[in-house]
Amino acid sequence: MVIAAAPVPETPPASVEQRILVNGVSWKDYIIAREALDTPGLRMTYCEGTLELRTSSFAHEVDKTSIARLVELYGFLRRLRLNGYGSTTFRREARQRGCEPDECYCAGRAIKEAEFPDIALEVIHTNPLLDKLHVYVGLGVPELWLFRHGAFEIYRLAGDHYDRIERSGFLPELDLALIARLAAYPDQQDALDELRRLLG
Repeated sequence: MVIAAAPVPETPPASVEQRILVNGVSWKDYIIAREALDTPGLRMTYCEGTLELRTSSFAHEVDKTSIARLVELYGFLRRLRLNGYGSTTFRREARQRGCEPDECYCAGRAIKEAEFPDIALEVIHTNPLLDKLHVYVGLGVPELWLFRHGAFEIYRLAGDHYDRIERSGFLPELDLALIARLAAYPDQQDALDELRRLLG
């Protein structure tokens, strides 16, 4: 697989996400593609020879940014050691996995090189072509938050699979239903002000 890197003009996010699945991609070609196509708004997920490419929609970017701002304000107001790492690329060659969560966090610690976050957030507006749970199991990420249809699904790693749970194990007092409601506010500052008011 040969990929020629060319300058990509910056354009506003599309109104609809697009997903493409490429089969038969070696680990080496995935690494080359990720480095060559390092452009804003393009996300890659790799699992055992299959590569999914996704462009972000405007609505997707609004949701992920609103959620991140609210979660980070919650951590700040509660004086939690919550470290955010955005959409860093995480890879595990031995398990043939690689992905870029929309946001990710470590609770009570800072991440070190070659480590993985405690929490990964994936905002889903269109159905993934690769199973996100299967990908993250291979990376060993302890907790996965999926945000779709305006609500959170929380999963906790249990050996070789994820179990659905009601609340985050890392942030058990965080009301994710409230975060989902506030993330729907059209003005992010209004949402942040409301969260600050509610938390006293």
